[in-house]
Amino acid sequence: MSLHNVVEAQRAYFNSGATRSLAFRKEQLKQLKKMLIECEGVLCDSVWEDHKRQPKSTYLLEIGSTITEIDYFLDNLDDWAKPENVAKTVLNLLDTPQIIKDPKGVTLIVAPWNYPHYMVLLPLIPAIGAGNTVVIKPSEISEHSAKAMAECIGKYFDPKYLTVVNGGVSETTELLKERFDHILYTGCPPVAKIIMTAAAKHLTPVTLELGGKCPVIIRDDADLEISAKRVAWGKWMNCGQTCLAPDYVLVTEKSKGKFVDALRKSIREFYGDDIKSSKDYSRIISARHYDRISSLLDKSHGKVLIQDGERDREDLFITPTVLDVQKEDTFMEDEIFGPVLPILTINSFDEQLEYIRQGEKPLAAYIFTRNDRDADRLLAETSSGGVTVNDVIMHLLVDTLPFGGVGNSGMGRYRGKFGFDTFSHEKSVLKKGFFGESLLFARYPPLTDKKFNQMKMLTGKRRTLGFLTRFVPTLPIIMISVLIGIVLQKYRAVLG
Repeated sequence: MSLHNVVEAQRAYFNSGATRSLAFRKEQLKQLKKMLIECEGVLCDSVWEDHKRQPKSTYLLEIGSTITEIDYFLDNLDDWAKPENVAKTVLNLLDTPQIIKDPKGVTLIVAPWNYPHYMVLLPLIPAIGAGNTVVIKPSEISEHSAKAMAECIGKYFDPKYLTVVNGGVSETTELLKERFDHILYTGCPPVAKIIMTAAAKHLTPVTLELGGKCPVIIRDDADLEISAKRVAWGKWMNCGQTCLAPDYVLVTEKSKGKFVDALRKSIREFYGDDIKSSKDYSRIISARHYDRISSLLDKSHGKVLIQDGERDREDLFITPTVLDVQKEDTFMEDEIFGPVLPILTINSFDEQLEYIRQGEKPLAAYIFTRNDRDADRLLAETSSGGVTVNDVIMHLLVDTLPFGGVGNSGMGRYRGKFGFDTFSHEKSVLKKGFFGESLLFARYPPLTDKKFNQMKMLTGKRRTLGFLTRFVPTLPIIMISVLIGIVLQKYRAVLG
């Protein structure tokens, strides 16, 4: 079946109304949960083939957390999907203004290779919960994971509802020629621009989850041992191939030595004396990505502070590396997305904040400090998709917080209700009856001066009745409305 026919089959299925009921959505979420439980081994093994990441880690990072997200949706979907009544004004005193949550339609999820299942599943859950059909395009770079996802989705779901399209650039290019009702892409800014360009042809809304150079500020008052352990965990998890990973560290001369020593200690604690043989240390995804990082290492003028091992292209292995660099170093130009951590020595907190502001807005920023005022200054004086204070990455795990970027690190957000809202259209609805015609009789032509003055009085200044509509029973409001109507009716002949 051609890609055009795949999309059109989903559009026909969506237009049939099959996906709209909450009962159907819940059943599909339960089916997705069943798939994850029954396909756990296949999915985790596929990541081992691509990343050499041990299955237990993949379960925790990609499978278990998505099962929790499904349960969160099942517990809250009724509440999120119900019509939302909003405050009334004088003009709609007798009406019912509401926001209705409509499914958007046929959606496209374009996923990256670094967390090949998580980055499919995490947006897939809200897309299903909001009542859409979904075309999934995994990354061809993580080919074993993409194949496993296609097999599992194909086994548990009808392709006219959920389907996986595998392939490379040509398949993605053909997909982007089709008209979707929403596209969510996770990846890098250059490809995001291609996605946006294609989406613009159909005026398709997009959510872009990108990356950036996520900074870490280490203040002198921080607990350096704990700070180093948390930074090391976030940096070398998945061999540094994480969009929220610490990209570089800003530290003072006073704390640098102790912090580096603590980093070295944490690396040994995590991966042992022979890092290459550690089951907990993953590999670079491909030779092309290995060559990119290796080339940066060759070009860098940074002083090596930690480097416990040799590079091995055949094994796609690059040891955890910490460099003491200057602002102009090659590692400070773009997102690293690998196991190298540059450290910049900047003694002034003002200068540290200014350095962050001078760059593109990152997906996340981190600060380690006991001083709440310093943390608040990072929040107030820099812009980033999210912030974790005294840790890294952990804000992503809070399902009541939105996850998304800003500027060069992306647009839009998801997780929990924020994901449900992203894949829903908030339709404005005003329900009126035939009672109370006298309330707005002045709107009808001919527009006399007196009618004009009457409408000007009603519309010139916003008068909300939020208090009345929230705390006063409906019957007294109707009675008040009737009285107003009688008064206006009495003077109708005069105003006319």
